[in-house]
Amino acid sequence: MQVAIVTGAGSGIGLGTAKMLYDVGMAIVGVGRDNAKLATLAQTIDDPDRLATLSIDVTDEDAPHRIVGLALERFGRLDFLINNAGAGSPKPLHETDDATLDGFLDVMLRAPFRLCREAIGHMGEGCGIVNVTSTYAVIGGRRGGAYSAAKGGLTSLTEHIACDYGPRGIRANCVAPGVTMTDMVRHRFEDEMFKRVNVETTPFPRLGEVSDIASTIAFLCSPGAGFINGQTIVVDGGWTTTKYMSDRALRTNWVEPGS
Repeated sequence: MQVAIVTGAGSGIGLGTAKMLYDVGMAIVGVGRDNAKLATLAQTIDDPDRLATLSIDVTDEDAPHRIVGLALERFGRLDFLINNAGAGSPKPLHETDDATLDGFLDVMLRAPFRLCREAIGHMGEGCGIVNVTSTYAVIGGRRGGAYSAAKGGLTSLTEHIACDYGPRGIRANCVAPGVTMTDMVRHRFEDEMFKRVNVETTPFPRLGEVSDIASTIAFLCSPGAGFINGQTIVVDGGWTTTKYMSDRALRTNWVEPGS
């Protein structure tokens, strides 16, 4: 039985991914900060023989040792690491103070780096790492700031792992979601500008769902992806690769802010 660690597993993409990997037969180590959300994971999977949870902040100094240690203690092996834990609501460069910069880099670059470093020694042929990045690691993105910097760094880290550890049969890839309808994002659609930037420029009749991202991660952990290494799979309905604008956007009478 293969074993997968999923960070940020209590909700959203992490919860969906944990459930999907469980459904294909894996044992899951679900990691998150919120005990209530981890309880939701436990209710969703409801199989203590194939689920272990750990409430911990991934930025804690002992987090990598404790997370990997739990996988080995409970299941005796580690096959896949899914670095999904993240933070939202970024600000542009000129509005970002040092504390905010450090917070984004700690959660979305330093923590995955340290967890990959801890895990890699327990992995061998057929194992893999999937790092959840963002479309903002592929293109600049308005207001990306520290978020873009952290996710871009995670992409480069993934490519390094693919190069150095690929000869051992260990694959590393990224999944870069576009705007995905999770609880962390849903409220932002109250902002008309946010809605325009995403809905009116996506050449597909809907935005991303958790299952879209989870199924892509599950594919990268499957034998069917056995020769995919060092890649970023963007799941965004074409947002990053087209200059699409909806008919509504093209008909809009654009005005200067405040006029």
